Amino acid sequence: MPLQVNDLVMQFGGLAAVNHVSFEVPDLSICALIGPNGAGKTTIFNMISGNLVPTSGKVTYNDREIQGLLSYKINNLGISRTYQNINLFRSMTVLENVMVGMHSKLKANFWSSLFHMPWERREEKEMLEKCFALIEYVGLKDRINEVSRNLSYGNQRLLEIGRALASSPKVLLLDEPAAGMNTAEKRSLSSLIKKIQKDYQITILLVEHEMRLVMEVAEKIFVLNFGEKIAEGNPLEIQSNEAVITAYLGAGKKEKGKE
Repeated sequence: MPLQVNDLVMQFGGLAAVNHVSFEVPDLSICALIGPNGAGKTTIFNMISGNLVPTSGKVTYNDREIQGLLSYKINNLGISRTYQNINLFRSMTVLENVMVGMHSKLKANFWSSLFHMPWERREEKEMLEKCFALIEYVGLKDRINEVSRNLSYGNQRLLEIGRALASSPKVLLLDEPAAGMNTAEKRSLSSLIKKIQKDYQITILLVEHEMRLVMEVAEKIFVLNFGEKIAEGNPLEIQSNEAVITAYLGAGKKEKGKE
């Protein structure tokens, strides 16, 4: 298993936001982490990606414990992510944002850039070619020189995905990628997620509230409620799980039934 979470705990004061959660993400799979607001989903993402240090427990990637490592070191190991709250450089263009995502893979330093060495010029050319390809891949070719703050919310989400792919990850964490998207954009996103997994041969774990998208793309689903894992399984198993229906998926239907 490339990514494992083992007995993970995250406490803030006396509150356990994540309480002894364990799961394994199979290699080259698309998995989803779901649950009501405040269930601890993004907190787990933050512990995996190095934004938070767990109170206890382990995060293992390719048999190496990574909990507590700095974010950039985890990214260098092959784990990249997007954010629930869009985290772009708003005054930079689409191209510049994707270029930033690639910086960890570049060998050029101050001196090579100062003297503009031949290998540094080749690396810069290859970087730009890859950036152009990624921008076209996520559907933003016509926006390449547009400042990111001027993009629609849906396109900003796509730009975040493009930037995350720029570091050539082996594991991609997508935190609510469909948030703020309209119905047509969500359908396109569903296709894009499956295409990314196939084309780039990477493992994807997403946090998402859009259940139709989750059921379309996820092979395995982990369900949290009040910081604890209450279920895991394939989409059909999760849809029929009484604990999940009570905690999350059936909440809206039950309310309608009372009217």
